[in-house]
Amino acid sequence: MNESRFSRTLPTVLAGVLGGLAVVVVGALLISTNVIETGTRTEVVRDASPTVGQTQPVSRPEDGQRSVADIYKREGRGVVFVQTSGATSESDSPFGLPNQGGTATGSGFVVDDDGTILTNAHVVEGSDDVQIRVAEDGDFIDAKVAGRDPSSDLAVLEVDPEDADLTPLPLGDSSKVAVGDPVIAIGNPFGLTRTVTTGIASALQRSIEAPNGFTIPDVIQTDASINPGNSGGPLLDADGDVIGINSQIATGGSSQGSVGIGFAVPINTAKKLLPALAKGNDIERSYLGVRMAPVTDQIADELRLAADSGALVQAVVSGGPADEAGLTAGNGRSGSGGDLIVKVDGETIRTPDDVSAAIADDQPGDTVEIEYFDGEDRKTADVKLGKRPAQALRQPSQSLPDGGGLPNLPDLP
Repeated sequence: MNESRFSRTLPTVLAGVLGGLAVVVVGALLISTNVIETGTRTEVVRDASPTVGQTQPVSRPEDGQRSVADIYKREGRGVVFVQTSGATSESDSPFGLPNQGGTATGSGFVVDDDGTILTNAHVVEGSDDVQIRVAEDGDFIDAKVAGRDPSSDLAVLEVDPEDADLTPLPLGDSSKVAVGDPVIAIGNPFGLTRTVTTGIASALQRSIEAPNGFTIPDVIQTDASINPGNSGGPLLDADGDVIGINSQIATGGSSQGSVGIGFAVPINTAKKLLPALAKGNDIERSYLGVRMAPVTDQIADELRLAADSGALVQAVVSGGPADEAGLTAGNGRSGSGGDLIVKVDGETIRTPDDVSAAIADDQPGDTVEIEYFDGEDRKTADVKLGKRPAQALRQPSQSLPDGGGLPNLPDLP
């Protein structure tokens, strides 16, 4: 990879994991000169006294005011306890920490009467044996991993419907979620079976890091208290419909528990992938082979960019699609900012996430037209997209002045 280094400071987020739940370590950090920003990432600044696990009622008067107790009683029956064994003691996943004793636990939920269960990919990563338990006092039954997609952190399990009394959960529409909407999380935090917490959708369109180092876009942020073991469990709306899959939490300082900031993969993402994953098909995604940074007014001014928005190319994978098409990265030593992508197939690009969205429906082998600035010159390149690799290529960790370190940063897209 032809790695280049950015000479100005940019915000980013740290990501990690605790046990069965991916944990995002969030803070306002400045990226120093030899670390590359990967796009618009979630930056969370915690209040001095965050509220955890708010108990506000979940209700919509126009919909009949379903109570938390009612939703828990009905939809809670479809939430399962996931237990895995034979997990590898070490992992290359950015979620990182090994499972103690080769055993891990998490959550999942039933999506149909045929025994299909949805959970997180990192819950079953490296596992030889997966079991689920439906009733709190029931027996564990064997489950098969039908399909797993690290890029979205989703996995589909299959069980024999004759072995358990299954209650499918209704799948909602995550595109209709609004900030401030009441939500419910049901799962198994720290092994405490079928625990319910409430809160709101506190933000939308966040980005988090997937197990393979790429970025999951359009994530729902919630202040409903979720903790290690909630991974793979449902985030429900006030009607009891699943709107997301709880996947990661933010922590502050040395804390390893919830501080009231969690992230759920949108259910619409899962609904797109579910048919293919249930059949065991691999999910192929297009690949441009660049790392990009967002552009601020300050960056545009300091680097004398030709536009004040777009996706600034910071690294180009050697021999990748963008490299073959002639796109070039910035050079921190010379102070150059690299090519600035402003359009993809006619769609205006304002941030790196816009590039990801623009090629999301394209397949490996498709050709896209990219408009970009090379200095003051506006150019056009036809780029034949490649197939996304299994793992994102990573930048070596950067040490911080206090002795800490920045984690490896994911590729986009």
